[in-house]
Amino acid sequence: MPILELKKVLKKYRVGKETVTALDVVDLCLDVGEFVAILGTSGCGKTTLLNVAAGLERPSRGEVLFRGITLNKLKEKDKVSFRRKQMGFIFQSYNLLPALTALENVALPLLFDGVPGRERQKRAREMLKRVGLGDRAPHKPGELSGGQQQRVCIARALINKPRILFADEPTGNLDTRTTREIMAELQREVKESGQTLLLVTHDREVARFASRVIEMEDGHIVSEDREGMEA
Repeated sequence: MPILELKKVLKKYRVGKETVTALDVVDLCLDVGEFVAILGTSGCGKTTLLNVAAGLERPSRGEVLFRGITLNKLKEKDKVSFRRKQMGFIFQSYNLLPALTALENVALPLLFDGVPGRERQKRAREMLKRVGLGDRAPHKPGELSGGQQQRVCIARALINKPRILFADEPTGNLDTRTTREIMAELQREVKESGQTLLLVTHDREVARFASRVIEMEDGHIVSEDREGMEA
């Protein structure tokens, strides 16, 4: 069974008196362990696709299935709980809490799940070591570089061992060298953990790290490439 399926998904928005079609009857299927990149320019619908796939937005029509469960039919409170247990998110803007240390930011999802403090700290330290930031645990976001902050985000997204990761332009604020380092880190995590990753980007160099690249234009999927991961 696929881990994620979008079936004939249509998403429309009202913009003033006009109706804009962001997704125009899109079909997509992700298998367990896949690293899929959605590639396209700004406004092509790729971020809307990610948001709909993750249950952050409801489709205007169609179905979103996560391991056979129709995600878009769940009540909002059930979707929040479902996302917390099954999904991890990595954003371009990091979304770290500035008053918390790297360790506390990574441990935050465990706090929401009621994990005891000592266990939270232990697991967060281990996760920071995995992403090469074991010595940065007591530092706050303002004391970290952009690349280090994004690694904290990756650690936070992985701490609950989610079945699927969603990444929205995760390297958009980073330089070329740091971008390659972060993408190699994500690629390694996907390979080692068997997790599924759906990433959206406008950067073809970033997309090359995926095992499958899907290109979008004007709300449509226009091409698909299975060239394999960049080493």
